[in-house]
Amino acid sequence: MSNAPRCLSPIIFTLLGLAAAFVLFPMENQMVAEYLSGFPDSHLNTTQARPYILLALCFMPAMASWAYYFGNVFDRYVSRQFLGIFFICLGSLFTLWMLLDLHDNLGDFSGTENKFATVTGFYILRSPAILLVLLPYSLLLANIHCLGKLSKSNEIIAMIQSGTGILRLTLPLIFAGCWCSVLLLGLNYHWAPHAEGRRDEMIAIAQGRPIIQAKNVLFRAPNSNRLWMVESFPEKFLSGAPLQNVEITTINPDRSINHRIQSSSASYNKSNRTWTLHNPLISRFEAGQAPVFEQFKEPLVYKNWVETPSQIIKPGLSVEYLGIPELKSWLISPLAKQMTANLPAYLTQWHYRLALPVTCLVTVLLAVPLSIHFSRRGGGSGIFLAVVLSVMMLFISTITLALGESGSLIPLLAAWLPNITFAGIGLYLYYRRVTGKSIYQSIKNLLNFNN
Repeated sequence: MSNAPRCLSPIIFTLLGLAAAFVLFPMENQMVAEYLSGFPDSHLNTTQARPYILLALCFMPAMASWAYYFGNVFDRYVSRQFLGIFFICLGSLFTLWMLLDLHDNLGDFSGTENKFATVTGFYILRSPAILLVLLPYSLLLANIHCLGKLSKSNEIIAMIQSGTGILRLTLPLIFAGCWCSVLLLGLNYHWAPHAEGRRDEMIAIAQGRPIIQAKNVLFRAPNSNRLWMVESFPEKFLSGAPLQNVEITTINPDRSINHRIQSSSASYNKSNRTWTLHNPLISRFEAGQAPVFEQFKEPLVYKNWVETPSQIIKPGLSVEYLGIPELKSWLISPLAKQMTANLPAYLTQWHYRLALPVTCLVTVLLAVPLSIHFSRRGGGSGIFLAVVLSVMMLFISTITLALGESGSLIPLLAAWLPNITFAGIGLYLYYRRVTGKSIYQSIKNLLNFNN
């Protein structure tokens, strides 16, 4: 086979990556600029890195295609066997997941004119978050099937007898795990958390309801004597859309209430930094006396308040839906030092954004050595053990994440402990397989089955 047809695929993927970068990079740059204008206290470096990470993601398929092109005969053969079943597994899991999710959400789209287009757009926009969930399972199933098939047909034995070791033989599968981890790391930087966080927003759009960015937000700026309670933030609150049902309590130095303003809506003018409260009701409090209420027909305008809508909304944003730039911005802000701030949750999610994608590589380390077998009885026990270990890793990750967010476990440890533990198990199993030592005998000895 000539090299010309084989190099055609990476060239096409490179051109597609260039086309995607040409369209997406300026769009993301513009979105970052708009975001920074609304949230000027954001961490600059991590926020401005978003377009460049998206640029790298555009060329991820091209990188995989060029790696396939430069691989040897064994690499390309194993890759073809793996990729065929991998895309089948990913497509099947996505279809199954979508059907189950659609069963729960179908009623939300009942009032739309074009249900097919609405549902399709809904799941396309959520695809980064869906990939984050399904890729580790797809890798697990694809590795089990691919290596099980090669073992059953004695092709692995033939490859080993030709001088190719197990480590070199399975290198394309390790590369696939690394590639998926890098892909998810890029998606988890910003787009996957935001895609899942926009779920309710997309349903509201489909139903024609107004979009609410945050609800029931409690905020107090550092070194301020005002406590804000906001019922809801509309979609375009950064562009001047008024906040709904606002209550502002001014507190004395002794923590007693001085006065409270209740307003049906509050709008902020970014150009002159003024707040306008509509239909305000002021309650004044003095020690030992009943509150005095005063209703105003005209709006009240305040020019000396330093709070901005972008600051007030921050405590109302769900931490699990924040990307790395937002988490970094929150951690360096004075809000993180307040007594009411849940600092462990933000720190845990920060580390978890980096730890979660590595699950793909750890899954491959667990699946590959247990899916290879040389005996005629098959590899059923190894496959069962690989599935059990992978499910245990994902289950334990959920537990440690909850412990980290509650402050019961160090955030760094909560995010990385499952990966470190099961990566160690996977490397040990790999060592046993590469050196030709029995995996199952060592497990029996460890569990004292023979005693």
